[in-house]
Amino acid sequence: MQGRRAAIHIEMDDHTRATLTGWLRKQKTPVGLAKRARAMVLLADGASFAATARQVELRERHVRKWARRFAMQGIDGLSDKKRPGRQPVFSPCGRVGRRQTGL
Repeated sequence: MQGRRAAIHIEMDDHTRATLTGWLRKQKTPVGLAKRARAMVLLADGASFAATARQVELRERHVRKWARRFAMQGIDGLSDKKRPGRQPVFSPCGRVGRRQTGL
């Protein structure tokens, strides 16, 4: 076997595996979350990072990032973090109110 050994090893119990495969079966699971769940299942089955990245259509560095988060935080690590950005200037309620009054 060529190359270096991965420092991140993904292991999961039956309950975690059932949760992740359940996400994969649901049609309403967001695509990004489904890709991450599939990647973790493949890594737990012994697939390499490169092969997993090809199968789930992510870059290898992103698979490693999600694997690191999963190893540290479990299933909660697969969800997106809150993103920075400017707060909305107009609230949706304010816009509706103006339309209704005719202004």
